[in-house]
Amino acid sequence: MNGSNATGWDQVGTSAQVVFVLVYSLLFLVGLILNGFTLKVYFCRARQQTSSSVTVYLKNLAASDFLISLSLPIRIIHLTWNSVPIHQLYCNFGSVAFYLNMYASILFMGYIAANRYLKIVHPLQTHILQTKRASHIVSMVTWVFLLAVSCSYIVLFLLNQKDSPMKDTVFCEDLHNSKFGVFYKLTHACSAAIFLLVLISLVLFYYSTSHRLSLAQQRQPASSSSNKLAKSRRNMLVLVIVFCVCFVPYHLVRLPYAFLGKDMTFFYLKEVTIIVSVLNICLDPLIYFIFCKAFRAQLNTKRTFNTSQVTSHAGRLEMRSNGEWRS
Repeated sequence: MNGSNATGWDQVGTSAQVVFVLVYSLLFLVGLILNGFTLKVYFCRARQQTSSSVTVYLKNLAASDFLISLSLPIRIIHLTWNSVPIHQLYCNFGSVAFYLNMYASILFMGYIAANRYLKIVHPLQTHILQTKRASHIVSMVTWVFLLAVSCSYIVLFLLNQKDSPMKDTVFCEDLHNSKFGVFYKLTHACSAAIFLLVLISLVLFYYSTSHRLSLAQQRQPASSSSNKLAKSRRNMLVLVIVFCVCFVPYHLVRLPYAFLGKDMTFFYLKEVTIIVSVLNICLDPLIYFIFCKAFRAQLNTKRTFNTSQVTSHAGRLEMRSNGEWRS
């Protein structure tokens, strides 16, 4: 159905809105809890330990996931209430904040994979890009770049809004005038290029790791280096799977949606693929667990602490009951 005949919320359907709101609400709660806990581990407990360059990237990934969680309420409100001010607030700021942090997550996942691959290439030395200083600089430049692009987008969006925006619309594009359309498409093309670059890098890192593992197993099947390479390949595979599952569907839909015009079919596909991409904030803790020793150590510490508490409490109860029996 053509977008000119189906721009109203009545075309979306109440049932679809309810499903979207419920799923986003669930992802918001789960993502907030998981990434809030992760940030607590990294910035409270992990401060006592020496952090590595990959930990710096993992901290930034956790921060971007946490910020994605915080950007979901405005999306939920936008789907719940059909209001021009809310629609403008969502399109001007809410969606921009969401996409900023989504591409931050994409880039930091790429940095983590590159860092681990350099560790495989230079197992006995530290490459300059693996130093903490370099990782801090790369992280800072990444955030500055994304914030600059986002702020430019917001300013141009505000300067190029239509004087009388459509009231019953689900498309942010209905707020644009013709001048902003070129910048809008250019932004999405550049975003897709960033995604494609990271995706190709991840695949190449995994392929190269697998190739090195095959060569090592041919020389010494049961050596410690082969075991380390097997573990690295397994970890890289988890990263690639999470990345592909969460971000590939969205980018397959987003470019046609941006360039081929408004269409309710693409609108539904876009919303579903965005939900899949938001699932990333719930899957990333798996990456934290397999890539960060400090994160695993904190979980083990909590488990040991809880076990010792239960044991000591049981011991006290046993001593008390023995004392009462003797008396």
